[in-house]
Formats: sequence, C-alpha cells, structure tokens
Amino acid sequence: MTAVVRHVLLVDSHALSDQQTAAIRRLLDDAFGGDLTDEDWQHALGGWHALIEEAGQVVAHAAVVERPFLVGARAVRAGYVEAVAVTPARQRTGLGSSVMRAINARIRERFELGALSSGEWGFYERLGWERWRGPTYVRRADGQTIRTPDEDEGVMVLRTERSGALDVRQPIVCDERVGDSW
Repeated sequence: MTAVVRHVLLVDSHALSDQQTAAIRRLLDDAFGGDLTDEDWQHALGGWHALIEEAGQVVAHAAVVERPFLVGARAVRAGYVEAVAVTPARQRTGLGSSVMRAINARIRERFELGALSSGEWGFYERLGWERWRGPTYVRRADGQTIRTPDEDEGVMVLRTERSGALDVRQPIVCDERVGDSW
C-alpha cells in the first residue's frame, strides 16, 4: 500500500485570506450539519489553523487556540483544539488525522498541554491523546468555580515535554466563555 502525502497548511488566524476563512466556515457548516454555532466558530479563531485544500476547496480543518487551565493547583498554558472537520464525502480517508498531526506538532512546540472535548475518543487516542479521568470545572468571570459533570467523559489531553508530572485524575478547570466552555 502506498502512503498518500497530503500538504497541510498551518496558518495563523490573522493570516487567513477572506476566501480561506469563508471556505473553512462552509466546511464546518457542512461537516456539522448546520449545528456549528457562531460561538463555536468564534472559539476556533485567534490561534492557528491546519487545513488541506484540494481543487480550491478546504476539505479538512482543525484549529488550536491558547487557553489558560488549572490542573489541580497548577496553572497551565494549554493549546485547545477546536473545529476539527472533514468534508463529509472525504471522511475516514486520513484527512482528519493529517490536520490533527499538524495541530499536535504546534501544541507540542508551543504549549504545556493540549486539550479538547470530544466523544470521538478512538480517533484522538490513535494520535496520542488520552482521556481526562478527573472532575471538570468552569471558572466564571466572578471567580466562582462551577462543577461540569456532563463534561467529565469528553475532555482529552495531549502531553508535551513541558507537561511535567501530570495526574489525569486531578480536577481540571477552564475559564468560562460564551457558548460551550468546554
């Protein structure tokens, strides 16, 4: 079997062209069946985007943005993964893995930890991610920390050289944001 080499573009949000930005949003709307909210879209902006273009169309995308986390009592600078999608006709062809490998590399070079929320555990586990086993929380703007038990099963992390000793059974806290905090 011959491996297919795909060219993955890694682009800062601010360097995306208007055409790329529109194409990514179309892809996400298509891949998520119209369930991608404007808040979800905003969460994907402000960091880096890994994308694959074919015949002038974006066929795969993943983004990573910086977010502060608290792991146990330790403040952690995390790369949070957003908006991972492949055009429906091309799903399960390796495109998602290709964009995630580029995102993983960016996380490993720039952050202490990678994090995301998903129910697609097998996909991410194959790429080095592990499920968080501790309780999840959200820190509100007023400083109050709220337990988010519905998120406990969905949070996953990617360790980096800077992660240090990390016990995935500790509490993990993210800052509240408009829309889904996790």
